[in-house]
Amino acid sequence: NLQMLELFLPPRWRRRLSLLPYESKSFALSIFRGQVATAQVFPYPSVLNDEQEEFLRELVGPCSKFFEEVNDPAKNDALEKVEDHTMEGLKEMGAFGLQVPAELGGVGLTNTQYARLVEIVGSHDLGVGITLGAHQSSKEKYLPKLASGTKSSEHIAAYCLTEPTSGSDAASIRTTAVPSPCGQYFTLNGGKLWISNGGLAEIFTVFMKDKITAFIVERSFGGVTNGPPEKKMGIKASNTAEVYFDNVRVPADCVLGEVGGGFKVAMNILNNGRFGMAAALSGTMKGVIAKAVDHAANRTQFGNKIHTYGVIQEKLARMVMLQYVTESMAYMISGNMDSGATEFQNEAAISKIFASEAAWTVTDECIQVLGGMGFMKDTGVERVMRDLRIFRIFEGANDILRLFVALNGFQNAGIQLKSLQKALKNPLGNASLLAGEITKRAKRKAGMSTGLTLQGSVHPELAHSGELTVKAIEQFGTVVEELLIKHGKKIIGNSFVLKRVADSQHEKMMCETWCTEVRCTEIQSTAQILQIHSYLDFTFYV
Repeated sequence: NLQMLELFLPPRWRRRLSLLPYESKSFALSIFRGQVATAQVFPYPSVLNDEQEEFLRELVGPCSKFFEEVNDPAKNDALEKVEDHTMEGLKEMGAFGLQVPAELGGVGLTNTQYARLVEIVGSHDLGVGITLGAHQSSKEKYLPKLASGTKSSEHIAAYCLTEPTSGSDAASIRTTAVPSPCGQYFTLNGGKLWISNGGLAEIFTVFMKDKITAFIVERSFGGVTNGPPEKKMGIKASNTAEVYFDNVRVPADCVLGEVGGGFKVAMNILNNGRFGMAAALSGTMKGVIAKAVDHAANRTQFGNKIHTYGVIQEKLARMVMLQYVTESMAYMISGNMDSGATEFQNEAAISKIFASEAAWTVTDECIQVLGGMGFMKDTGVERVMRDLRIFRIFEGANDILRLFVALNGFQNAGIQLKSLQKALKNPLGNASLLAGEITKRAKRKAGMSTGLTLQGSVHPELAHSGELTVKAIEQFGTVVEELLIKHGKKIIGNSFVLKRVADSQHEKMMCETWCTEVRCTEIQSTAQILQIHSYLDFTFYV
């Protein structure tokens, strides 16, 4: 703790300590400073012990069998609801309490275990996945109800944040919570829009205008009603409805967190849910890739199976690459969370953006490989595509999340620049610090190495990828610093610049193919193109 340490240091050392920027352990945040923080990414997180691995294996089989033999995604889509017997089966399996502690009636999964099961759900039915996903936030006294295997609808929960005038801008919430003179309860009035499970739930996590406070609200309190199920493009199996609160009396002990702490609660819930979205969409991609590969291996055109044509091989290889990167990010973040990491909000946002856009691309390419068959309803891919479209909008629209990623990174980089500004006020007293920073910037400008390296972190066979990653991070750090110097605090309002920064792919260059692909695009060298085509052939046959 730097504040405690400062108490025991002489004044001159306190001054030097105050010049040191906070060193974040987040890999995604560190690249905004042109630095590499390896703690959360190298070695790749592996946090399940033997007992947890065995428990997960015991769950995977029944879960896969249920979604292959019991759940009917096409029927759910046609009915615009999860079939009753499927819902009952999910409850009996404990699917509504996957992360609820075992002592409270749940399954008690870690984040990594949960991600694996969510991946299975995502590979079969995203509508069911949305229905289950609404159960990740409630007060302890409600968790046994939400985790219970009984068939009563009182065990369904909903998360109520969005309003007609409040989407990405959570600060524009209008639903009110007025405290009673006695302090024993709050009176809630207002409405929420597009609420998953809104027409089914008996327990709601609701966010109110007054200082943005989160409440747990029971339908049994009275005054809670809902509109009819919405007609939607996709995820039709998931119940979506408006929810209304008319003079609802909510006990004061139903405040989630503390009064005025609702924004933090909302962001924590969303951050914790985004890695699950990446895991689910990783499963979705596996499912559609399997359909594409099966079709390519059996479809004959011009006298040959179409998998023998280079254009099909390239499509399949790129689809596999996007799925691999998505899966890697999802399990890296879940591993960080299980290891106790607290800084993963940027990584979680990046994984959500990347997963939702990669899944769309992979599914679109699957339809292209299948040709006319892909466009037909019976194949099931058109349903997946309709389901996927919402993932770039909800849980934080990708456009807004890009700004979130960029602003978080700029803030972190700005702290470092601020410390250097302080140092410049006393150049003689901070000569060594300033000399090091000046030398580093001069080397960056000249295209020379600053000593940043991933040697010892990555496998020797990925040394070239490590070098490319380091060069990209150094260049990225330079651009971020130049933008901060140019725009200062006004960078907050420059969404065009922020989007371009957030669109950077550098933080995702974690594997040889990804790095080589990006480098190949920049250089367009014949040798590298030939190298990638060799890899594409190899990937398909593997």
